[in-house]
Amino acid sequence: MVRDVLSPVKALTNQENNSGNQGKNPGPPDWLVVLTGPTAVGKTDISIEVAQQLPGEIVSCDSMQVYKYMDIGTAKPSISERETVPHHLIDVVTPDMDFNVARFQELAEAAISDIASRGRIPILVGGTGLYINAVVDGFLFPCEGASPKIRESLEEEACEKGGDVLYSKLEELDPQAARKIHPNDTRRIIRALEVYFTTGRPISEMWREGRRKKRARFDRLVMVGLVRERSALYERINRRCDKMIELGLVEETMQLLARGYSKTLTSGQALGYKEIVMYLKGECSLEEAVELIKRDTRRYAKRQLTWLRADPRIEWLDIGLFESKEEAVRCVLALIKGKMAAM
Repeated sequence: MVRDVLSPVKALTNQENNSGNQGKNPGPPDWLVVLTGPTAVGKTDISIEVAQQLPGEIVSCDSMQVYKYMDIGTAKPSISERETVPHHLIDVVTPDMDFNVARFQELAEAAISDIASRGRIPILVGGTGLYINAVVDGFLFPCEGASPKIRESLEEEACEKGGDVLYSKLEELDPQAARKIHPNDTRRIIRALEVYFTTGRPISEMWREGRRKKRARFDRLVMVGLVRERSALYERINRRCDKMIELGLVEETMQLLARGYSKTLTSGQALGYKEIVMYLKGECSLEEAVELIKRDTRRYAKRQLTWLRADPRIEWLDIGLFESKEEAVRCVLALIKGKMAAM
């Protein structure tokens, strides 16, 4: 695997040395590098090194890191890491505010344009597949279908009867959307039902229309996926969960509850927080909560890989094969620069 990517970067280096100004970084506005992979694979460390050397800036592509105050449970890059390389789309909204993929697309496109306008390379980093597709493929999202009253009614039903009742309803009304939305993702289930009850049309139909109208925006796109052998990835997930407890996930969750953000913390999306809320309510022990976090995070990583591997544009690298982070970074850079040289 290393041999496959080292030769292109040597060619690029020779080209830069021999062509003077032609070796400068490609300019705006059509470059985009995507660095993706499952949770805990090591994207943050690799992306910061890559961004420093390209040079570029990072656009976070994580559906939970947009929320303020949710730092430990979402594994946000540290303040020092964000000072080393500019990061965008972190701490965008408070946990009680609505935030969806259409809003993410809007903000990400603005950030990418800003980065490119300053002659730097935007690097989209994260494992939220739908958000990546929204930016890379630029498909349009329906503005119609918003009804606060219907949404509130569905949220109340979810609280009273459980999210599985709403998911069963979605399976009946829009089976295609149900296949793409996880049964625990109450927020997206409610959104899909809200659209259906407001417009009479399934949201999956609107998704298809959006893809047909997609706006090709990046003439030069490089997508790299990081992966590790399953047992190694799961061990990293387990260690990360233990570290989150050490760093104060329980205390962070208590602070968020005190701020009145219980609805967000108990949603299907809030992995890590909802299990700690169960512990704080006396529904399980801390040890049981931690084991649930580990189990659910492993399952989430599996779903991420299933989604991402369906995209043939992603070039995969098993970074567990390298002896050091520095070697892995060199290989990722080689792959990116090799792709750039060929475009």
